[in-house]
Amino acid sequence: MNLRHLRTFVLIADAGGIAKASGRLHLSQPAASRQILALEQELGVQLFARVGRRLRLTADGEDLLWRCRRLLTDADSVSERARALKRGQAGILEVGAAPQVIESLFASFVPLFQRRHPGVEVHLLESLSGRLPTMLEREEVHVAQMPSGDERFASRLLYPTHALALVPRTHRLARHAVLDIAKLADEPLLMPSRASQVRGWMDAAFGVVHIRPHVRLESVVPHTLTALAAAGHGIAIVPSNVVIPHDRVRAIPLTLRDASIGRWSAIAWDAHRFLPAYVGHFIAELAVYTQRHIPGRHVIGRAPPLPRPREAAAPDLD
Repeated sequence: MNLRHLRTFVLIADAGGIAKASGRLHLSQPAASRQILALEQELGVQLFARVGRRLRLTADGEDLLWRCRRLLTDADSVSERARALKRGQAGILEVGAAPQVIESLFASFVPLFQRRHPGVEVHLLESLSGRLPTMLEREEVHVAQMPSGDERFASRLLYPTHALALVPRTHRLARHAVLDIAKLADEPLLMPSRASQVRGWMDAAFGVVHIRPHVRLESVVPHTLTALAAAGHGIAIVPSNVVIPHDRVRAIPLTLRDASIGRWSAIAWDAHRFLPAYVGHFIAELAVYTQRHIPGRHVIGRAPPLPRPREAAAPDLD
Protein backbone atom coordinates (compact mmCIF):
# COMPACT_ATOMS: atom_id res chain seq x y z
CA MET A 1 0.00 0.00 0.00
CA ASN A 2 1.40 3.38 -1.03
CA LEU A 3 1.85 5.54 2.07
CA ARG A 4 1.93 8.68 -0.06
CA HIS A 5 -1.60 7.91 -1.25
CA LEU A 6 -2.75 7.39 2.35
CA ARG A 7 -1.17 10.69 3.40
CA THR A 8 -2.88 12.49 0.53
CA PHE A 9 -6.22 10.99 1.58
CA VAL A 10 -5.82 12.12 5.20
CA LEU A 11 -4.71 15.65 4.27
CA ILE A 12 -7.64 16.11 1.87
CA ALA A 13 -10.11 14.74 4.43
CA ASP A 14 -8.78 17.09 7.14
CA ALA A 15 -8.82 20.12 4.85
CA GLY A 16 -12.24 19.38 3.35
CA GLY A 17 -11.11 19.33 -0.26
CA ILE A 18 -8.18 19.10 -2.64
CA ALA A 19 -7.95 22.85 -3.27
CA LYS A 20 -7.88 23.63 0.46
CA ALA A 21 -5.20 20.99 1.04
CA SER A 22 -3.02 22.13 -1.85
CA GLY A 23 -0.62 24.07 0.37
CA ARG A 24 0.28 20.95 2.36
CA LEU A 25 0.04 18.39 -0.44
CA HIS A 26 2.85 19.75 -2.63
CA LEU A 27 0.93 18.20 -5.55
CA SER A 28 -1.13 19.56 -8.38
CA GLN A 29 -4.88 18.99 -8.06
CA PRO A 30 -4.93 16.49 -10.97
CA ALA A 31 -2.06 14.53 -9.39
CA ALA A 32 -3.85 14.47 -6.02
CA SER A 33 -7.06 13.30 -7.73
CA ARG A 34 -5.16 10.48 -9.44
CA GLN A 35 -3.72 9.35 -6.10
CA ILE A 36 -7.18 9.24 -4.54
CA LEU A 37 -8.58 7.29 -7.49
CA ALA A 38 -5.68 4.84 -7.30
CA LEU A 39 -6.24 4.36 -3.57
CA GLU A 40 -9.99 3.81 -4.06
CA GLN A 41 -9.25 1.20 -6.73
CA GLU A 42 -6.72 -0.54 -4.49
CA LEU A 43 -9.08 -0.60 -1.49
CA GLY A 44 -12.19 -1.39 -3.53
CA VAL A 45 -14.31 1.30 -1.85
CA GLN A 46 -15.25 4.89 -2.62
CA LEU A 47 -13.62 7.27 -0.14
CA PHE A 48 -15.18 10.54 -1.28
CA ALA A 49 -18.49 11.50 -2.80
CA ARG A 50 -17.94 14.07 -5.53
CA VAL A 51 -20.55 16.85 -5.48
CA GLY A 52 -19.61 19.31 -8.21
CA ARG A 53 -16.11 20.42 -7.32
CA ARG A 54 -16.48 19.48 -3.68
CA LEU A 55 -15.48 16.26 -1.98
CA ARG A 56 -17.27 14.72 0.96
CA LEU A 57 -16.21 11.63 2.88
CA THR A 58 -18.39 8.61 2.31
CA ALA A 59 -19.33 6.34 5.21
CA ASP A 60 -16.54 3.98 4.09
CA GLY A 61 -14.12 6.89 3.94
CA GLU A 62 -14.99 8.00 7.48
CA ASP A 63 -14.49 4.43 8.74
CA LEU A 64 -11.07 4.13 7.11
CA LEU A 65 -9.82 7.62 7.97
CA TRP A 66 -8.75 6.96 11.56
CA ARG A 67 -7.16 3.63 10.56
CA CYS A 68 -5.11 5.44 7.92
CA ARG A 69 -4.05 8.01 10.52
CA ARG A 70 -2.86 5.25 12.84
CA LEU A 71 -1.00 3.50 10.02
CA LEU A 72 0.75 6.73 9.07
CA THR A 73 1.57 7.36 12.73
CA ASP A 74 3.21 3.95 12.98
CA ALA A 75 5.15 4.53 9.77
CA ASP A 76 6.27 7.98 10.93
CA SER A 77 7.29 6.52 14.30
CA VAL A 78 9.63 4.07 12.56
CA SER A 79 11.20 6.86 10.53
CA GLU A 80 11.40 9.23 13.49
CA ARG A 81 12.99 6.59 15.70
CA ALA A 82 15.61 5.88 13.03
CA ARG A 83 16.40 9.59 12.78
CA ALA A 84 16.55 9.91 16.56
CA LEU A 85 18.95 6.97 16.83
CA LYS A 86 21.14 8.58 14.19
CA ARG A 87 21.22 12.08 15.67
CA GLY A 88 21.18 11.25 19.39
CA GLN A 89 19.84 14.11 21.49
CA ALA A 90 19.42 16.69 18.71
CA GLY A 91 16.22 17.58 16.92
CA ILE A 92 13.12 19.75 16.82
CA LEU A 93 10.60 19.77 19.66
CA GLU A 94 7.16 21.21 18.85
CA VAL A 95 5.16 22.44 21.83
CA GLY A 96 1.53 23.61 21.69
CA ALA A 97 0.16 26.08 24.22
CA ALA A 98 -2.33 28.90 24.66
CA PRO A 99 -0.92 32.42 24.13
CA GLN A 100 -1.05 33.36 27.80
CA VAL A 101 0.83 30.19 28.77
CA ILE A 102 3.58 30.96 26.26
CA GLU A 103 3.90 34.41 27.84
CA SER A 104 3.67 33.44 31.50
CA LEU A 105 5.54 30.09 31.44
CA PHE A 106 7.36 29.07 28.29
CA ALA A 107 8.95 32.46 27.62
CA SER A 108 11.07 31.96 30.73
CA PHE A 109 11.40 28.14 30.75
CA VAL A 110 12.38 27.45 27.13
CA PRO A 111 15.65 29.46 27.20
CA LEU A 112 16.71 27.56 30.33
CA PHE A 113 15.91 24.23 28.69
CA GLN A 114 17.77 25.10 25.49
CA ARG A 115 20.88 26.11 27.42
CA ARG A 116 20.88 22.64 28.98
CA HIS A 117 20.05 20.95 25.67
CA PRO A 118 21.70 23.04 22.93
CA GLY A 119 21.00 20.43 20.26
CA VAL A 120 17.23 20.70 20.73
CA GLU A 121 15.35 23.42 18.85
CA VAL A 122 12.05 24.20 20.59
CA HIS A 123 9.21 25.47 18.39
CA LEU A 124 6.25 27.02 20.26
CA LEU A 125 2.93 26.73 18.42
CA GLU A 126 0.24 29.07 19.68
CA SER A 127 -3.38 27.92 19.78
CA LEU A 128 -6.55 28.33 21.79
CA SER A 129 -6.70 25.69 24.51
CA GLY A 130 -9.76 24.04 22.98
CA ARG A 131 -7.83 23.10 19.82
CA LEU A 132 -4.72 21.70 21.53
CA PRO A 133 -6.05 18.11 21.79
CA THR A 134 -6.69 18.14 18.04
CA MET A 135 -3.12 19.32 17.45
CA LEU A 136 -1.86 16.37 19.48
CA GLU A 137 -4.10 13.92 17.64
CA ARG A 138 -2.92 15.19 14.26
CA GLU A 139 0.73 15.16 15.41
CA GLU A 140 1.15 18.85 14.76
CA VAL A 141 2.98 19.02 18.10
CA HIS A 142 4.94 16.58 20.26
CA VAL A 143 3.48 17.86 23.55
CA ALA A 144 0.78 20.34 24.56
CA GLN A 145 0.08 22.26 27.72
CA MET A 146 -3.63 21.81 28.43
CA PRO A 147 -6.12 21.18 31.26
CA SER A 148 -5.73 17.76 32.86
CA GLY A 149 -8.25 14.97 32.49
CA ASP A 150 -8.20 14.15 28.77
CA GLU A 151 -7.87 10.36 28.88
CA ARG A 152 -6.82 10.12 25.23
CA PHE A 153 -3.34 11.27 26.18
CA ALA A 154 -0.63 10.56 28.71
CA SER A 155 0.11 13.61 30.86
CA ARG A 156 1.99 15.00 33.82
CA LEU A 157 0.44 17.53 36.19
CA LEU A 158 2.02 20.98 36.29
CA TYR A 159 0.07 23.53 38.34
CA PRO A 160 -3.50 24.58 39.28
CA THR A 161 -5.24 27.14 37.07
CA HIS A 162 -7.96 29.23 38.73
CA ALA A 163 -10.59 31.52 37.24
CA LEU A 164 -9.93 35.13 38.24
CA ALA A 165 -11.98 38.32 38.23
CA LEU A 166 -10.06 41.47 37.29
CA VAL A 167 -11.48 44.74 38.62
CA PRO A 168 -10.12 48.30 38.81
CA ARG A 169 -8.35 48.86 42.12
CA THR A 170 -11.04 51.42 43.07
CA HIS A 171 -13.95 49.04 42.36
CA ARG A 172 -16.24 48.26 45.30
CA LEU A 173 -15.40 44.53 44.99
CA ALA A 174 -11.64 45.07 44.99
CA ARG A 175 -11.42 44.59 48.77
CA HIS A 176 -12.41 40.91 48.54
CA ALA A 177 -9.72 38.25 48.95
CA VAL A 178 -11.89 35.77 47.02
CA LEU A 179 -15.16 36.40 45.24
CA ASP A 180 -18.21 34.17 44.96
CA ILE A 181 -19.68 34.25 41.47
CA ALA A 182 -23.08 35.16 42.91
CA LYS A 183 -21.68 38.67 43.39
CA LEU A 184 -21.20 38.93 39.63
CA ALA A 185 -24.92 38.54 38.86
CA ASP A 186 -25.52 42.25 38.15
CA GLU A 187 -22.03 43.18 36.94
CA PRO A 188 -21.05 43.82 33.30
CA LEU A 189 -18.62 41.05 32.39
CA LEU A 190 -15.76 40.91 29.91
CA MET A 191 -15.55 37.22 29.06
CA PRO A 192 -13.18 34.94 27.15
CA SER A 193 -14.50 33.47 23.93
CA ARG A 194 -16.57 30.29 24.03
CA ALA A 195 -13.61 28.36 22.60
CA SER A 196 -11.60 28.87 25.81
CA GLN A 197 -11.51 26.47 28.74
CA VAL A 198 -12.10 29.16 31.37
CA ARG A 199 -15.29 30.22 29.58
CA GLY A 200 -16.53 26.65 29.84
CA TRP A 201 -15.80 26.62 33.56
CA MET A 202 -17.64 29.89 34.09
CA ASP A 203 -20.69 28.94 32.02
CA ALA A 204 -21.01 25.71 34.00
CA ALA A 205 -20.64 27.55 37.32
CA PHE A 206 -23.26 30.17 36.40
CA GLY A 207 -25.58 27.32 35.41
CA VAL A 208 -25.25 25.73 38.86
CA VAL A 209 -26.42 28.90 40.63
CA HIS A 210 -28.96 29.79 37.90
CA ILE A 211 -27.35 33.09 36.98
CA ARG A 212 -27.58 34.53 33.48
CA PRO A 213 -24.43 36.65 33.26
CA HIS A 214 -24.46 40.09 31.68
CA VAL A 215 -21.72 39.66 29.07
CA ARG A 216 -20.68 43.03 27.69
CA LEU A 217 -17.85 41.74 25.49
CA GLU A 218 -16.10 38.51 24.47
CA SER A 219 -12.49 38.27 23.32
CA VAL A 220 -9.91 35.58 22.54
CA VAL A 221 -7.17 37.92 23.82
CA PRO A 222 -6.76 38.12 27.63
CA HIS A 223 -4.86 41.43 27.35
CA THR A 224 -7.91 43.00 25.69
CA LEU A 225 -10.11 41.95 28.60
CA THR A 226 -7.51 43.18 31.09
CA ALA A 227 -7.18 46.60 29.43
CA LEU A 228 -10.94 47.08 29.33
CA ALA A 229 -11.28 46.08 33.00
CA ALA A 230 -8.55 48.54 33.98
CA ALA A 231 -10.45 51.28 32.11
CA GLY A 232 -13.65 50.50 34.03
CA HIS A 233 -15.65 48.87 31.23
CA GLY A 234 -16.54 45.82 33.33
CA ILE A 235 -15.11 42.88 35.25
CA ALA A 236 -12.78 40.71 33.21
CA ILE A 237 -12.70 36.93 33.65
CA VAL A 238 -9.30 35.39 32.91
CA PRO A 239 -7.33 32.28 33.92
CA SER A 240 -4.61 32.61 36.54
CA ASN A 241 -1.87 31.76 34.02
CA VAL A 242 -2.30 35.22 32.44
CA VAL A 243 0.32 37.89 33.14
CA ILE A 244 -1.57 40.49 35.20
CA PRO A 245 -0.64 44.20 35.54
CA HIS A 246 -1.23 44.45 39.28
CA ASP A 247 -0.66 48.21 39.25
CA ARG A 248 -3.78 48.63 37.08
CA VAL A 249 -6.22 45.94 38.26
CA ARG A 250 -6.93 43.80 41.28
CA ALA A 251 -7.05 40.06 40.56
CA ILE A 252 -9.48 38.08 42.73
CA PRO A 253 -9.90 34.28 42.64
CA LEU A 254 -13.49 33.22 41.92
CA THR A 255 -15.36 30.60 43.94
CA LEU A 256 -18.59 28.66 43.69
CA ARG A 257 -20.04 27.76 47.09
CA ASP A 258 -16.61 28.13 48.73
CA ALA A 259 -14.86 25.98 46.11
CA SER A 260 -12.40 27.36 43.59
CA ILE A 261 -13.31 27.38 39.91
CA GLY A 262 -10.63 25.91 37.69
CA ARG A 263 -8.63 22.82 36.85
CA TRP A 264 -5.09 21.56 37.08
CA SER A 265 -2.93 22.15 34.03
CA ALA A 266 -0.82 19.37 32.55
CA ILE A 267 1.70 18.69 29.84
CA ALA A 268 0.23 16.01 27.57
CA TRP A 269 1.48 13.73 24.79
CA ASP A 270 0.33 10.78 22.69
CA ALA A 271 1.56 7.63 24.42
CA HIS A 272 1.20 5.62 21.19
CA ARG A 273 3.62 7.82 19.28
CA PHE A 274 7.37 7.33 19.45
CA LEU A 275 8.94 10.44 20.97
CA PRO A 276 12.68 11.20 21.15
CA ALA A 277 14.43 11.15 24.51
CA TYR A 278 14.67 14.93 24.64
CA VAL A 279 10.86 15.14 24.82
CA GLY A 280 11.02 13.20 28.09
CA HIS A 281 13.69 15.58 29.39
CA PHE A 282 11.49 18.55 28.46
CA ILE A 283 8.48 17.12 30.32
CA ALA A 284 10.45 16.22 33.44
CA GLU A 285 12.27 19.55 33.63
CA LEU A 286 9.09 21.53 33.00
CA ALA A 287 7.34 19.72 35.86
CA VAL A 288 10.20 20.61 38.22
CA TYR A 289 10.27 24.21 37.00
CA THR A 290 6.54 24.76 37.57
CA GLN A 291 6.83 23.58 41.16
CA ARG A 292 8.84 26.75 41.82
CA HIS A 293 7.26 29.06 39.23
CA ILE A 294 3.48 28.57 39.34
CA PRO A 295 1.78 31.16 37.08
CA GLY A 296 -0.30 33.50 39.21
CA ARG A 297 0.98 31.95 42.45
CA HIS A 298 0.68 35.20 44.45
CA VAL A 299 -3.01 35.53 43.54
CA ILE A 300 -4.18 31.93 43.77
CA GLY A 301 -2.58 31.55 47.20
CA ARG A 302 -5.67 33.29 48.59
CA ALA A 303 -8.06 30.79 46.98
CA PRO A 304 -9.28 27.41 48.24
CA PRO A 305 -6.96 24.79 46.71
CA LEU A 306 -8.14 22.90 43.67
CA PRO A 307 -8.22 19.13 44.30
CA ARG A 308 -5.13 17.53 42.76
CA PRO A 309 -6.15 14.83 40.27
CA ARG A 310 -4.73 11.36 40.68
CA GLU A 311 -1.76 11.05 38.39
CA ALA A 312 -1.18 7.75 36.62
CA ALA A 313 2.37 6.55 36.07
CA ALA A 314 3.67 8.04 32.84
CA PRO A 315 5.14 5.67 30.26
CA ASP A 316 8.82 5.80 29.35
CA LEU A 317 9.61 8.22 26.55
CA ASP A 318 13.07 6.87 25.70
